Amino acid sequence: MKPNGLTIYCGFIWLALGVIASVLPDLTNIWWWSLIAWAVLLLVDFLVLVSTKSPQVSRTLPGRFAIEIESEVVLKLTNCSQLPLTVSVYDGLAEEHESDGLPWQGELPANGFTEITYPLKMRQRGRTTVEAAHIQYASFLKFWTRQVRAGESEETKVYPNYEPVIQFALLAMESSPEQMGIVMKNRAGMSKDFHQLRDYQLGDTLSKVDWKATSRKLHLISRDYQEQRDQNVILAVDCGQRMRAMDGDIPQFDHCLNAMLLLAYVALKQGDNVGILSFGGQERWLPPVKGINSMTTILNHLYDYQTSTSPSDYAEAAERLLVRQQRRSLVVFLSNVRGEDGVDLIEPLRLVRKRHVTILANLQEKEVMDRMEEPVESLDDALALGASQIYLDERNAVLNELRSHGVHSVDATAEDLPVALANAYLVAREGV
Repeated sequence: MKPNGLTIYCGFIWLALGVIASVLPDLTNIWWWSLIAWAVLLLVDFLVLVSTKSPQVSRTLPGRFAIEIESEVVLKLTNCSQLPLTVSVYDGLAEEHESDGLPWQGELPANGFTEITYPLKMRQRGRTTVEAAHIQYASFLKFWTRQVRAGESEETKVYPNYEPVIQFALLAMESSPEQMGIVMKNRAGMSKDFHQLRDYQLGDTLSKVDWKATSRKLHLISRDYQEQRDQNVILAVDCGQRMRAMDGDIPQFDHCLNAMLLLAYVALKQGDNVGILSFGGQERWLPPVKGINSMTTILNHLYDYQTSTSPSDYAEAAERLLVRQQRRSLVVFLSNVRGEDGVDLIEPLRLVRKRHVTILANLQEKEVMDRMEEPVESLDDALALGASQIYLDERNAVLNELRSHGVHSVDATAEDLPVALANAYLVAREGV
């Protein structure tokens, strides 16, 4: 409870009258009577405000938020008193919440309600809480202002921005995967999974002819095959300190999550199972799940992943993976590897490669790649360019050594990583 601007303004007027009354004694009685009248009004207005029931707030949040995507929140403000109220409302948003629609100011009718809608953007994934709203409302005569908290604290989930994944999915269903940049490979007759019978086509080998079906149909019938299904794909994501580096407006880690979601969708669509292992300060495990409906399970598992300040321990990650996943699988490590990581990275991935088909998805740092394109106009520019080239050479040396041990690699920017990784998966799964 505090006096508002009108009370302070009236106080200055009363002081001015006091100065005048000190000069003109005939106004002294008027000055005293004005003080008594003003004090009575202040007291009555104060008592009315104290007895007035505070407004009530109920909030309707979306079922889920996507990071950096605006969603609408609805606040219902209910006036439980017999008097109209002038209110100012600010919802209980945290630092990682962003909204341009608050505070809201307006009138609440007596015994009535008002619904307001404001846009809300979340800047961090995971669980987050919207606290009780802050409400400030004025007394009937506008001499006092009261501030209260109303409504309940509500917890909600902020998911990765998987809108691009949905767009890829819709494009795949409406047209063909090739339009997504993903080359779906189906080497008919080379895999062992029978798909269907079809009429013989010129170029089919005799080994593909189904002679029993041919004798029944009285013309040549061939067997058609498809890529093997029901294979395991394990996504091992690095949550270490290096993944905290920013690429554009969001960390590299979030770009990795988007690539993982697209790869998971493609793998599930292919009939494979997808599991997730995290390392680098956050050790979690999702056993392989199957079916396109399992995307919900994957999203619910990934949405609150956060990076840590811990270094990435590839040896520990490889050990956990080999213990948890005995069946031969396709393993995809997602990280940001540098030249100095070679000693700690090569041996663990070589051990994983002995049992599993292994891919290293390596995020390029956009800042370094942009520096390579900048013109050299000074000594500092030349030194920066040279340092960037040395950095890239050391990085490529690690990737080349991994390739020599049979580890596939994808080295791409955040923008290109999702499709590049999906294509690498489609090529590498033939060796599972």
